[in-house]
Amino acid sequence: MIVGVPREIKNNEYRVGLVPAGVHAFVERGHKVLIEAGAGLGSGIPDEDYEAAGGKLVAGAAEVYGQADMIVKVKEPLKQEYKLIRKGQIVYTYFHFAAAEELTLAMRDSGAICIAYETMSPDGRSLPCLTPMSEVAGRMSIQEGAKYLERPMEGRGILLGGVPGVHPGDVVIIGAGIVGTSAAKVAAGIGANVTVLDVNLDRLRYLDDVMPANVTTIYSNTFNIRKALERADLVVGAVLVAGAVAPKLVRREDLTRMQQGAVVVDVAVDQGGCFETTKPTTHADPTYIVEGVVHYCVANMPGAVGRTSTFALTNVTTPYGVEIATRGWKEAAQKNPAIRTGLNMVGGKCVYKAVAESFKGLQYTPVEDVLK
Repeated sequence: MIVGVPREIKNNEYRVGLVPAGVHAFVERGHKVLIEAGAGLGSGIPDEDYEAAGGKLVAGAAEVYGQADMIVKVKEPLKQEYKLIRKGQIVYTYFHFAAAEELTLAMRDSGAICIAYETMSPDGRSLPCLTPMSEVAGRMSIQEGAKYLERPMEGRGILLGGVPGVHPGDVVIIGAGIVGTSAAKVAAGIGANVTVLDVNLDRLRYLDDVMPANVTTIYSNTFNIRKALERADLVVGAVLVAGAVAPKLVRREDLTRMQQGAVVVDVAVDQGGCFETTKPTTHADPTYIVEGVVHYCVANMPGAVGRTSTFALTNVTTPYGVEIATRGWKEAAQKNPAIRTGLNMVGGKCVYKAVAESFKGLQYTPVEDVLK
């Protein structure tokens, strides 16, 4: 199979779909790998490293898409890439379809085989291809939130860790999964007062056992969220429903309870966000203000730390990618539940129920029907 790795073109996206070790993994199994020149530079990987691993450099994206049977990316195709994707071509990347109707319909109409990292699950619970980027985004949410709490950034002028004689900042994290736990670790480590809300009491009990004393766990409901917002300096939205639109847990009117200059970081923005006021932003223009609250809603947060993110991501995506290329998408999906649950679009059919339910008129086809 010919595997293609184009350069990512999303705003300030520095990740790349394969590292040289991944190229080698494909090549040693008899596949050919095309790398768009310069694709790895944002992650500190020069072209010659890909060549040394057995990859072939090509000049542009059109050549990659035109020759490859399977495209390995990081972020969803952008509008200028839609026309490059052809019927039957495998596209293996993050899609987050449920929050992007135009993308969803474009990929349906392309007839491509769309395998989404974010829905791949070997056991119906874990999301191995989402986990590393959730870890990065969770840690970054505190790093970025702390920066935008600074007064020159229109924040409250709060140092999250405080200093002797001065109260530390208050961090509220909605969601106790991978993102929320990673955020809590960092926030607690710098000395902030941290409140984590979730509806899973077993998860809260676990965090209560392993987190330091400056982390408090609270059962999540509308009343408790609103009370927590009143004292928050920084709120992190860390709620995920795999493949579906994130629930809106904080309404616009709830922001009026917050202190002027407080910051919200919505890590769920790729799935539509868990704040009603969320709209996607970019690293070039990352924030906006609603009701006096600074919103940081960058849709590709881990892209800013491209080298760390690329290596963390490809550690988990490459083995599945090699399996897809070696067996073919259909056999791979039949034999591996993670790959099967990654299938979102197949030849013009939507085979992931949560995506179909997100848009009126989008018909759902059970994945079993396309695997016969």
